[in-house]
Amino acid sequence: MFPVSQTFVADPLPAAGLPHCDTPVDADAAEAGRLAALRDLALLDTPESESFDRITRMAGRLFAAPIAAVSLTDAHRQWFKSHVGTAGREIPRELAPCAEVTARGDVLMVSDLQQDPRFRDSVLARSGIRFYAGAPLVTRDGHTLGAMCVLDQHPREASEDELASLRDLAAMVMAQIELEHDYGRRDPLSGLPNRHQFADDLADLARAHAGAQRVLLLVSLLDPARLQELIGVMGTGCIDSLVQASSRIVKDRSGQGCTAYHVDVVSYAVLLDEAQAGTWTSVMDALSAALSAPVVSNGIPVQMAPVFGVSPLLVGGASADDALRTAISAASDARAADLGCAVYSPASDAANRRRLTLLTDFSTALAGGDALSLVYQPRIDLHSGRCAGAEALLRWRHPVLGDISPAEFVPLVEQTAFARPMTEWVIGAALDQQAAWRAHGAIIPVSVNVSARNLEEADFMPRLADHLARRGLPADGLELELTETALIRNAEHVLAQLEGLRAMGVTIAIDDFGTGYSNFEYLRKLPARAVKLDRSFVGDLGPDIEARALARAMIGIAHDLGLRVVAEGVETQATLDVLRAWHCDEVQGYLTGRPMSADALVCQLDDDH
Repeated sequence: MFPVSQTFVADPLPAAGLPHCDTPVDADAAEAGRLAALRDLALLDTPESESFDRITRMAGRLFAAPIAAVSLTDAHRQWFKSHVGTAGREIPRELAPCAEVTARGDVLMVSDLQQDPRFRDSVLARSGIRFYAGAPLVTRDGHTLGAMCVLDQHPREASEDELASLRDLAAMVMAQIELEHDYGRRDPLSGLPNRHQFADDLADLARAHAGAQRVLLLVSLLDPARLQELIGVMGTGCIDSLVQASSRIVKDRSGQGCTAYHVDVVSYAVLLDEAQAGTWTSVMDALSAALSAPVVSNGIPVQMAPVFGVSPLLVGGASADDALRTAISAASDARAADLGCAVYSPASDAANRRRLTLLTDFSTALAGGDALSLVYQPRIDLHSGRCAGAEALLRWRHPVLGDISPAEFVPLVEQTAFARPMTEWVIGAALDQQAAWRAHGAIIPVSVNVSARNLEEADFMPRLADHLARRGLPADGLELELTETALIRNAEHVLAQLEGLRAMGVTIAIDDFGTGYSNFEYLRKLPARAVKLDRSFVGDLGPDIEARALARAMIGIAHDLGLRVVAEGVETQATLDVLRAWHCDEVQGYLTGRPMSADALVCQLDDDH
């Protein structure tokens, strides 16, 4: 049907829908307000939508017309949010009947465009369109956005009932626009469409342009830690100010071919059609420059630190969730590498998908079966040469991925709500085994690792007491190992918890000693019995003079604080000899015993005896 113009530029028509503008200044201001309202609704250059297409088809059937459209009046064009019977999505605004509807704010019916002096030179008339009828699309604030229109290649008339029905259909279009704008599809603070609308738009785009190339640009304004710091220091009002200022910038810089979405607290996604918007690098550069200025909140300038994640997108080839996830992954890579932007990396995404798989499947492992198990690594007393206890170490055999290293899955789990049930499982299984050993005459103290999150649980201590009581086990047979980092997090609460645990009789050990950030004054106050010298201090005790001096000093400091010292990662006889000479109390490592099953540990103890 009629062609699409990409180059025509027309002078703006009189202010739309506001006939009482008496001066050019008033008219210009009214038109500026109308265009601002149109842009705030974020309708222009968005994908076709079935919710609007349904109404357009109804209009065509009602008038028995081959062409119908929801036509929005932009500054220099009529752009079709929905259309049937047309080959393109826009025509010039000049001489367009829909622009006249917008200017008048009332229904317009033209029996024959080619005979009407107002429209006979229009693109529509020149392309063979004769009949036109349009009803205005009017917002609650009185701005006319465009028209619901029907067209035919033959001259004809429309009855009053037909025109009244066209008004009703225009009202239905506006109801749909305002419904999507007001309810669950738009962020109330930024005014931008949210991730739900992104999902709908991407689905609509896939129906209309499957296989088309797009680019998703993810804009992350702040590092998560910085975000939390700002909230803690300045309150949530500061973040509101950031969102309001940054969203205005994103709206202003998202021109033709760009659709912006508010997808997280301080993150935006911009869906780019590079054929219209230009290259993603040019869009990113414009956004980056505009977002570099500080935002003032309560008189205090706050500097944003935007990074960009770039994810090329094949329309219809990925879900909205996957599209966002890959762009977020790229932005995370950029922030981790201290870069301004990063393009989506399949390798990095594969690692993220693996982490998600592990977290998803860990709940199944916790629920039962034999996927989780404990092994035990003996700790050897260097004075007596006998086993002083064993550390319980968690193992996970995934049904598909096989054995998963604790170094991979434990840090992941500790960042989620699974941290509590994981520790609960380990403590229960370790104490069950200790009870079984005692029933056969083997008294073996057991050490269990506890995370910072566990120490923040108000009921951690009574739960632990219940575990011991149900099995009839003495508290002094259990040792809890905590890292220095865990100990300094929420320090006063942690210290109170540890004092309570010591009063119960449970012993405390500081794991990875020397790698954290605790000061010695704080360590002196802790009710700990032992420190575990990290393997990084133990591995180079042979030829490295500086490493030897540091390890020896750490042992001396720990002894001065009244703590026993357990050296981890002992793998050679030379290392063992050095540690014995320095009066280290215990060792743990492959030299004296690899992690082993409970039965194997008992057998080793029997052999040692």
